[in-house]
Amino acid sequence: MTAIVLALIAGAVVGLALGALGGGGSVLAVPALMYLLGFSPSAATTASLIIVAATSATALYAHAREGHVAWKAGSLLAAAGVIPAYLAGAAAGRVPDVVLTIAFSVIAALAAVRMFRPSSSMPPERIRPGKSAGAGAGLGAVTGFLGVGGGFLAVPALVSVLGLTMRLAVGTSLLVITVNSLAALVARTGTGGGLDWALIGPFTGAAILGAWDGKRLGAKVSGNSLQRVFAGVLLAVAVFMLIDVIA
Repeated sequence: MTAIVLALIAGAVVGLALGALGGGGSVLAVPALMYLLGFSPSAATTASLIIVAATSATALYAHAREGHVAWKAGSLLAAAGVIPAYLAGAAAGRVPDVVLTIAFSVIAALAAVRMFRPSSSMPPERIRPGKSAGAGAGLGAVTGFLGVGGGFLAVPALVSVLGLTMRLAVGTSLLVITVNSLAALVARTGTGGGLDWALIGPFTGAAILGAWDGKRLGAKVSGNSLQRVFAGVLLAVAVFMLIDVIA
């Protein structure tokens, strides 16, 4: 019973962060699954993909209803990331847990540092297909390998590479994240040993509900303040994971 309660609390926190910030919140799913619920790094990244896909798809529906999704631009970026997400997802199952944990902690730390700094992404003078494809491939690889949504990378890429407004970029990033997560999950089919569905289910449900509350919270509280608080928590988690795996 205690594990289920922890899953519900962790899922709610992840959902709140995702809904309030529009990206980056799902990075907390992997450490929560590992250190609170006892998942191995490999199982945690696979379970995280399930949680990220379900939560992002739900949030995508909400943004689409408000007309905040650039379907054509998002589809192009998502298409570029499908194969890298699939290949990275397949490779992650063969990588030692220590390497996976170190890679995740480094990416989490970079995400935290990026959140501390105000976004300087500016729309490009013209859209370069090669740069767009490269950005999409990179996002897909990160999602597939580490089981994170990558919203902290997707949103700036959609602004600086495809020229979307911030509001459209947030909604469109959810399309990219959903597609990449599903592609990586397909690659991991049959390799998800150790997945505890009795915990993943409540975690996912709480994350979905939390995302809706987070969206309302984000409308009431300063976005910069929320982002700095979350960045501080994320950086602390990343440092803890790195020390834990090295010690």
